[in-house]
Amino acid sequence: MREKKITRTRGIILILTGSILWGVSGTVAQYVFQEQHVSVEWLTAVRLLISGMLLLGFSYRKEKRNVWAIWKDKKDARSLTVFSIIGMVPLQYSFLAGIQHGNAATATVLQFLGPAVITCYLAIHSKRLPTLKESCVVFLAVLGTFLLVTHGDIHRLSISGWALFWGLFSAVALAFYTLQPHILLAKWGANIVVGWGMLVGGLAFSFIHPPWEIEGHWSFSTYAGVVFIILFGTLIA
Repeated sequence: MREKKITRTRGIILILTGSILWGVSGTVAQYVFQEQHVSVEWLTAVRLLISGMLLLGFSYRKEKRNVWAIWKDKKDARSLTVFSIIGMVPLQYSFLAGIQHGNAATATVLQFLGPAVITCYLAIHSKRLPTLKESCVVFLAVLGTFLLVTHGDIHRLSISGWALFWGLFSAVALAFYTLQPHILLAKWGANIVVGWGMLVGGLAFSFIHPPWEIEGHWSFSTYAGVVFIILFGTLIA
C-alpha cells in the first residue's frame, strides 16, 4: 500500500513538472516565433531530432541492447512507427502552429482538451456512458474553451480560425499520443519509446523542412530560447 502511494505521488509530481515545463516552453516558443521569426517547421524538426538522440543516448547507457531490440519485433516496430509519424509529429507541430497563429496560453488551453477527447473515446470504446464526474469535467472543459475562443459571443471568434484549428487538432493529437503507445510503454519503457518516437518523427519531418534550412533573427536570446525549448520543454517534459 505504501509503495503504491509513493508511486502515485511520484506520478503526480512528474505530471505537474512536465505540464509546467511544457507550458513555459510554449511561452518561449511564442517569443522565438513572433519576435525572432524562427520557423515553426524548423523548430519542430530540430527539437524532435535533438531530443530523440539525447534521450536514446541516455537510454543506451542504462539499457544497451533494449534500445535496438524494439525494432526486432515486427508488431512493436509497426506500432512505434505509427506512434512516431501519427502521434509524435502532429502533437509537436500542431501545438507550435497554434502558438504561431495565436498565442501560447490559447494553444495550451486548447491542447489540454485532450483529456476530454480521451474520456469520450474511452466511453465509446467501452460502450458505457461517462460517469457524472467525467461528464461534468468534459462539460466544463468544453464550456471553458467556448468562452476562451468567443468571449461569450457566439457570432465571432476572439482568436484566428487557424489558431482554433491547430489548437483543436493538437487536442486530438494529444489523445492519440496518450492512448496509442500504452502497450509499448508497458513493454519497453518511456525513455526508449519516446526517444525513438522523437527521432523517427524528426527524421520524417525533415523531409518537409530540412533542419539545415535555418530562418529567423539569431541572437543570444534566440539561442537560449531554442535550447530551453529542446531541453526543458521537450526532453525533460
